[in-house]
Amino acid sequence: MSPHITGFTQRRITVADGVALNVAVGGSGSPIVLLHGFPQTHLMWRHVAVDLAADHTVICPDLRGYGDSDKPADPEGRAYAKRTMAADVVALARQLGHERFALAGHDRGALVAIRAGLDHPDVITHLASLDVLPTLDSWDVLHGRAAAVGFHLFLMAQPPGLPEKMISGAADAFFGHFLDLWANDPNAIPADVRAAYLKASREAVPSIVADYRATATIDVEHDEADRRDGRRLGMPVTVMQQDWGSALGFDAAERWRVWARDLDHRTVSCGHFMAEEAPAEVVKALRELLAR
Repeated sequence: MSPHITGFTQRRITVADGVALNVAVGGSGSPIVLLHGFPQTHLMWRHVAVDLAADHTVICPDLRGYGDSDKPADPEGRAYAKRTMAADVVALARQLGHERFALAGHDRGALVAIRAGLDHPDVITHLASLDVLPTLDSWDVLHGRAAAVGFHLFLMAQPPGLPEKMISGAADAFFGHFLDLWANDPNAIPADVRAAYLKASREAVPSIVADYRATATIDVEHDEADRRDGRRLGMPVTVMQQDWGSALGFDAAERWRVWARDLDHRTVSCGHFMAEEAPAEVVKALRELLAR
């Protein structure tokens, strides 16, 4: 049997012209949407989602371009602008009957969540970001030798063609590299879940690259416009990050304060995949966020 989130129902919901998202839904109560990161699917929330479902409606989609969701062809990446992906999430929640909801994202999903919070402030009640900086800040801090940690960002920012060919030629090695490198606890991602991540990723190389290409182009433009206009996140925001800020030579919390008025910034002692490595800590932080 393929891995799944225990007790959740799998659905497929149309959110835009020609785009339907695969989504796991469970629980009842006030809604929270959980967005996955790279190179993962909604399965990364399997521990956190079950706990939250005790008293919340929990919605775990595969982002467009990932997992079993649709993957519109757009090598330039404009169909994968975080503004467009955020609109997907708002449409998904509305299709499920929720006009307002809390939103948590990890990695790529956190970038979508941040954009949703900026673009839809009357819809997103609470916002959590796990182990990522806002797009504009990510590019600002990646320089010199420290930028080697983000080599994949630069690779997938290149014009269409070469990145897709290179990654497709060794997809399991490429995606597996990050699953191995970024996890402090290798047992946090068991063999069946790892296999599911690798399968989903190698079947989605063009759309994953397009998503990253958008982050080097149109997403930066949107962030720059917000910075000029002074737009900020007005809802309660919780940020959970590894202790990597000092190692890269910047103050992550200070960068986040520019974007969020009501910020709770936490350092987590685990690897990048904190929802899988430290689910109890993530659940605690999310429950405390929802109580604010």
